[in-house]
Amino acid sequence: MEKKIEKKLQELKAEFEAGQKMLQNLQAQQEKLETTMIRIHGAIQVLEELLDQKN
Repeated sequence: MEKKIEKKLQELKAEFEAGQKMLQNLQAQQEKLETTMIRIHGAIQVLEELLDQKN
């Protein structure tokens, strides 16, 4: 019985660690995406201003 508990504990710890790594990767992807979206938004604003100046 004790071995089963120890095995389950190790499995859960490994699963938890994998989840933490996945969360870190997702947070890094989110930061990159937010940066990209900010740059795109800035480019949209510049292009809209250029169009407004020509009209």
